[in-house]
Amino acid sequence: MENYILYVSLAAATICLPGPAVMLTLNNSVQKGRKKALCGILGIATAILCISAISATGLGIVLAQSAFAFSVIKFVGAVYLLYLGIRMWRSKVSDEVDIGSASDSIFRCFAEGFLVSISNPKAIVFFVSVFPQFIDASKNHTSQLFVMAVTFSCLVVLIHSIYSLIAHRAKVKLASAKNKHRLNKVSGGVFVGFAVGLASSSK
Repeated sequence: MENYILYVSLAAATICLPGPAVMLTLNNSVQKGRKKALCGILGIATAILCISAISATGLGIVLAQSAFAFSVIKFVGAVYLLYLGIRMWRSKVSDEVDIGSASDSIFRCFAEGFLVSISNPKAIVFFVSVFPQFIDASKNHTSQLFVMAVTFSCLVVLIHSIYSLIAHRAKVKLASAKNKHRLNKVSGGVFVGFAVGLASSSK
């Protein structure tokens, strides 16, 4: 139990750190409303669950140790973040409180959240590095990995929902088209920065 609490603390601290997923949640909450922001959050959590499952298998170790596989995933992730950044930067705004267009469907918001997380190779490296530290060799490995993976995904939903709530409450102050335009510029610039940082990083 003591190790589990330590794991939860580490996972929560990691999730709270600003990153592409957090920025996507904040932007969705202000620009598209809480319902679509939640869909994005569920997409992020689903991707994290998939990544943690991969990391718990031999495939995760291979990806973590293969420079080529890491570089391919890193490049794809950087391109997608760059695409999102440019799309946010060029996005048009209005004076309406909720500007989510028909094209911003629930599925699309879910897919964006999923792709932002699944295309980050560092998540695999993180799980491959962290999971072994909390495994009790005297107990069943599979059940322990399952609990840690589900716990991390649940924490993603909880913490991102808190971020979303905060952003939603600040929405009134950001309701004008001018402020929304600024938010798109800032969010777009941050995503481009993440893309550049991911593309230029090493293991």
